[in-house]
Amino acid sequence: MAATLIALLRGINVGKAKRIAMADLRGVLEGLGYTDVRTLLNSGNLVFRAGALPPLKVAKAIEAAVVQRLGVSSRVTVITAADLAGIAAENPLLDLADNHSRLFVAVWSDPADRSRLEFLAGRTWKPEAFALGRRAAYLWCPNGALESPLTTAVGRVLRDGATTRNWATIGKLDALASANG
Repeated sequence: MAATLIALLRGINVGKAKRIAMADLRGVLEGLGYTDVRTLLNSGNLVFRAGALPPLKVAKAIEAAVVQRLGVSSRVTVITAADLAGIAAENPLLDLADNHSRLFVAVWSDPADRSRLEFLAGRTWKPEAFALGRRAAYLWCPNGALESPLTTAVGRVLRDGATTRNWATIGKLDALASANG
């Protein structure tokens, strides 16, 4: 039975590095045998259907195929549609964040990485805020992410083990995944 999965490629089409056309990216996933492949925005967000393979195995297959076919190295995080729905439902910072373009969700590649971030949850980040969910960390950065001490701290801990999307993108991906199946 095919499951709906979401692939998040880290650092795709940000600035001038790691440029990939979304049609090419869809072709890579279709070449791996995945179906109903859809992209969202131009930044490495995909919703697709795959067999019963574990998400970590699917992520590794996509990483290898992107390097082989497109010559671009990018860390890939794959989650299930249920994981994404849970991420969207459990965000504890929605009432605090008055600008959802500055509310970020860091989705980690390996669920075990959650424990590496626990010490950050006990710190005060004002005016920023940080919360841990089951599958993602939530970061409220009212002054933006580029010079945020919080995003810097999360990046130092997880390095390329997480990829971050703003809240609007998470909502769009959740809607696309729900429509996909």
